[in-house]
Amino acid sequence: MAEVGQVINERYQLKEKLGQDASRQTWLAIDLVSQSQELVIVKLLAVNPQMHLHEYNLFEREAQILQNLDHPRIPKYRDYFMLEHQPGSRFSWFTLVQSYIPGTSLQQILDEGKHFSEAQVEKIAIEVLSILVYLHERIPPVIHRDIKPSNLIWREDGRVYLVDFGAVQDQAVLEGATFTVVGTYGYVPMEQFGGRAVPASDLYALGATLIHLLTGVAPADLPQHDARIQFADRVSLELGFVNWIGKLTEPSLAERLSTARQALEALENRHTLEPPITSYKPTGSQIQLKKSASQLEIRIPRRGRKAFRAVYLLGLIVPFVWQLPNYFNLFWNWNSYAIAPWLCAVVLGAIGIAILGAVILPAFEQTDLYCDRNSFKIRRKLFGVPYWGGGGKTSRITNICEEGTKRAGAPKGVAIKAGNRKYTTNPLATVERLWLIQELKDWLGH
Repeated sequence: MAEVGQVINERYQLKEKLGQDASRQTWLAIDLVSQSQELVIVKLLAVNPQMHLHEYNLFEREAQILQNLDHPRIPKYRDYFMLEHQPGSRFSWFTLVQSYIPGTSLQQILDEGKHFSEAQVEKIAIEVLSILVYLHERIPPVIHRDIKPSNLIWREDGRVYLVDFGAVQDQAVLEGATFTVVGTYGYVPMEQFGGRAVPASDLYALGATLIHLLTGVAPADLPQHDARIQFADRVSLELGFVNWIGKLTEPSLAERLSTARQALEALENRHTLEPPITSYKPTGSQIQLKKSASQLEIRIPRRGRKAFRAVYLLGLIVPFVWQLPNYFNLFWNWNSYAIAPWLCAVVLGAIGIAILGAVILPAFEQTDLYCDRNSFKIRRKLFGVPYWGGGGKTSRITNICEEGTKRAGAPKGVAIKAGNRKYTTNPLATVERLWLIQELKDWLGH
């Protein structure tokens, strides 16, 4: 239907076709009525029997949304009308006209094989987040739902513009409400596949876009672990920035940054962000773990109830041993009074030492571990008093593993091997030990 040079609605002269599919066309056109004959974008949607209702709904919604938006880095609404009975076409066409934003899409830059630096990507992130603050804080929120490199325009002045609001959602997110599934695979979070979108859904898409810019690889082509995009091993970035992107692309809404404003604040304080959760603390564990890009702190408390059970056990055994002389008198009458006290003391001492070393002391031990990117310190305490410690350079840590024990079934702690030395924590339950080993390895990058 449409041809180069054609004038539609007696105003817009088509100059260059930018895109086309079965029912849609996008053109660069000249607004002949404007004083400087400005360039505009003309979108056409064919009204044909194959057109799904949701296509029309999305097209009309884009027009309605743009009409109500006023942001310097979002296309401005210019016109909306229907073309009927055009020469060479059996169908009518819905037509949306919006301002043209000159520049190059980030996807075009990627396709040319160019790479983005960390500083450039951070600037792009800030630019897009400032736009999302405006969109998400409207009432009701406006959710773009299709943020990706091809929808971000890089201008010569270094500013970034968000275009193509064809997938936009302008409805308040109500409990039980569902929406049309739109978006581009690799940039779409799980909740959007489920037909729902919230402001954090746009943050996920932004995070996936930043990963694409940093790695040069589309997020759909990168490996995943627990539904998280794995990219850190492909780039050389400040760890705080890696953690921040990880917070944008958390699969779980509960763990993801939830608003654009919160994401901007987190970016400023990225050094304090915890890395993405790689494993969850066992239920009921009292271990305290705090981590950021630059520091890791672990406090392993005494074993709670086990400590009091040990005292209770000792309380049961001591009265029994204390009565040994009376038991001896039942079986020995000859000189038994002289032998029994001595034997009682030996037995009581041996049992006491065994219980103290194997039960009491381990139950009241605790471990404090501090680690940053330069050095680590480990300190073990008994009844809250430090009695052993050590440390060294973090770069010398070669392995994190279970503590080796000579006796089968003996309680085990976590062993940290650094150079020729080994540092161990107090004993832990198996699930806590395995969890802590994984957390340490993930933070250290082993």
